[in-house]
Parts: sequence; structure tokens; C-alpha cells
Amino acid sequence: MKLQEMIGLAVFDLSNGKQVGKVLDILLNEDWSISGIQLEGKKLFSSNIKAVLWEDVIAYGEDAVMIRSQQAIRKWKAENIQLTYLDGSSKLKELPVLTRDGVTIGFVSDVYFDQEKGNTITGIEISDGFISDLMEGRKVLPYVPEMTVGENVIMVPPGSEQRLE
Repeated sequence: MKLQEMIGLAVFDLSNGKQVGKVLDILLNEDWSISGIQLEGKKLFSSNIKAVLWEDVIAYGEDAVMIRSQQAIRKWKAENIQLTYLDGSSKLKELPVLTRDGVTIGFVSDVYFDQEKGNTITGIEISDGFISDLMEGRKVLPYVPEMTVGENVIMVPPGSEQRLE
């Protein structure tokens, strides 16, 4: 599944079937795993966000995300979030992907994770620009432990451009 596919999904409380919000963003750890989901909410002049830890997500599919209960919704300080997928100062989407020997592979357009493996990232979808995407399609770079997220770039091992699928 792609992280982009989760954005906008309705979030339901499994204990009573009530919709408690929609997925606004995905929260990630620096070890390339999903730590939670951010729910939409009014944050006018607030430094807090509404979030649900990944362990409180019971199920998710193409139509909805199911959480344990409304008590799973927490307020987090925005500055305590390590990484996000879509928005914020430390987002993955549109970050350049650069090999350690200085070759730009492209930019992050989406992130893949395997539902069977839980919250583990399995690869990143790479865009090489609009024309290239139309002509060749986007490519996927499978995750390897040597991938690191920096402040302005994702660093990957040399030769990673040959591993694009």
C-alpha cells in the first residue's frame, strides 16, 4: 500500500463505530517505520496535533482506518514529531534522493509499506520529473537499511539507480 492512499481516509472508533476524523498525514520514525497517523483538526494558533499511535490502529484498508477507541487519540506537540510523509518541516514527499557518491536519482513521490509486515516501509516511489514520469513511469527504489533521511535529502547507497524497479 502507498502512504498517499491513506491520506483522506475516514478514521473510525472500532468500539462504537463512530467516525472520529480523517487521516491528514502519516507520522514516521527515522528507522523507516510508521509511528502513527495525524488526524485533521483545527489548529489555529495551536502547536498541538491530533494523532493516533500506530499500535492503536487495528485495521486499515482502501476505504477506512479503524482505531481501538477514541481514547487512542492523543494531542502531540508538533515539535516532537520526527518525520511526516506529506506536510511539515521534516516531510519525505518531494525530498530529493541522492546517492552517497553524488548522483541525484529523483524526488520522493510516494512511500510504500507492506500491510502484512505492519508498519515497515518497503520502498520509495521516485519521480524524475513530469515528462520522464509520462514517458517512462515512476520507479520504485526498494528499502535498504543504508537509506538515511537528512535535513534536505534522502541519502542512498552508491549504485542505487540500478536497483530502481
